[in-house]
Amino acid sequence: MVTMTAPTPDAVGHAVSSDVGALVVDRRSGKVGVVMGHVGTYVQLRPPRGGREWDVPPADVRPPTPAEVLSAKVAVANRRWGR
Repeated sequence: MVTMTAPTPDAVGHAVSSDVGALVVDRRSGKVGVVMGHVGTYVQLRPPRGGREWDVPPADVRPPTPAEVLSAKVAVANRRWGR
């Protein structure tokens, strides 16, 4: 079951979508991740290319910059083509 939640403010007060499938950035590590779900008070993220999930407090996620979005899309495309 997927629970849709309202966007939560990040540490700076920007609204960040924590909906499943949203692309966000973990402020602590700078890694871009796709929201996979929510466990307790944490948001679960997974790298756009796939891989192991990690947990992030909602206040530590931020929206990606346009450059980060493009980089994530290129990484996914490269994986599709075996690069």
